[in-house]
Amino acid sequence: MTPLSPAPDREARERHWLRLTRETLPALARSRDWPVSADHCFQRILLDNACGGRWYDHIARRPAYAHAPDAILAAAIALGESVAEGTADLDAFNDKSLRWRGKL
Repeated sequence: MTPLSPAPDREARERHWLRLTRETLPALARSRDWPVSADHCFQRILLDNACGGRWYDHIARRPAYAHAPDAILAAAIALGESVAEGTADLDAFNDKSLRWRGKL
């Protein structure tokens, strides 16, 4: 494997991220009273919370998921899965994200 090609598990992790944020969470938003329903909003909320602040202060290039360190992407996925399972509060994550961005 060349140094520029991502590891197979990284590719799978990115596919999982996209499925989670583009399909799973938006579909759940219809049946739950969430403040967001668009994929990019879920990505912002989860990445901000995985980074502990605005994701773009921690990830230099876009798309963020493709350039995020493995640990950050894994943490964002874990947060999203917890939200989907109902064991984490999306509203609280969104409030933190908006506060970090000066929007609350």
